[in-house]
Amino acid sequence: MKAFVLRSYGSPLRMAEIDKPVPGDDEVLVRVRATSVQPYDWHFMRGQPYIARLMGGGLGLREPAFAVLGADVAGHVEAVGRNVTEFRPGDEVFAMPKQGGFAEYALVAAAEAAPKPKNLTFEQAAAVPLAAGTALLALRDQGRVQPGQRVLVNGASGGVGTFAVQLAKAFGAEVTGVCGARNVDLVRSIGADEVIDYAKEDFTRTGRRHDLLIDIAGSRSGTACRRALTRSGTHVLVGGPSSRCLQPAGHVFATLAASVFAAQRTVLTDVVRCTTTRRNLMTLTELIEDGRVMPVIDRTYPFEEIPAAIAYQEAGHATGKVVIEGPPQ
Repeated sequence: MKAFVLRSYGSPLRMAEIDKPVPGDDEVLVRVRATSVQPYDWHFMRGQPYIARLMGGGLGLREPAFAVLGADVAGHVEAVGRNVTEFRPGDEVFAMPKQGGFAEYALVAAAEAAPKPKNLTFEQAAAVPLAAGTALLALRDQGRVQPGQRVLVNGASGGVGTFAVQLAKAFGAEVTGVCGARNVDLVRSIGADEVIDYAKEDFTRTGRRHDLLIDIAGSRSGTACRRALTRSGTHVLVGGPSSRCLQPAGHVFATLAASVFAAQRTVLTDVVRCTTTRRNLMTLTELIEDGRVMPVIDRTYPFEEIPAAIAYQEAGHATGKVVIEGPPQ
């Protein structure tokens, strides 16, 4: 099969012919109709942050632990393992693959796949699993969001952020989004009750306090963020500013260390190890098919232009998700 392959850290992705994977007993083989790119992909290509090579998450110490990237897929089931009863060839599914989506076929654990939402195209569905799964984990599991709470999303216009705004509204919260000026109208259109342009106003100095802060951008220190929280509020760390050695670990470690003696609760959402189970995907599907959550897609690239799509994502200006069409059928 055709796939974009990473041979070593720092090298470009190259199109290559590799063996078509065979599903194990509890796996399904998906013919990829669409995939998407994330910051994780370009961090993985560079083997950065360096500390991540010691922490696992797919990064080998000296070379990549696997060669095919792409953390989201949507497509048709091609074949199933002998223990798989919930899927059959031809079914439309979306998932996070065990072997990457930058290929004609991807292996997926059956327990981490779900039927594609009926009202989404394959391209839209491929924008969902990792980004929306991370937002769900941050809000529901780490943030313990409740109806009527005040939630602030710092980094509201990115892939995770656009889902976090919509999910917070779906859970009954009052939502404030923080983003750049060009995305203010978009963030308001997906449900934010208030939008702050970070270039004009520092959300940690408005005097308004929130019950939950979903911190994707990592643009303010933990000490500053606590000013934006109620005394019993929760600060959920999802991302942080870039650096070769620690990103986003430096920001995360500093924030967690400073929170030890604080009244507010500070927790980390581990994006690298985020797994999207069928239960979580079905929760997202219900919200999507009800019209309460929809993926925001910035650009769609053909399969042959995956390197260009990753370069655009790395530039840091994507609004919502960057999606890749699957290889020609």
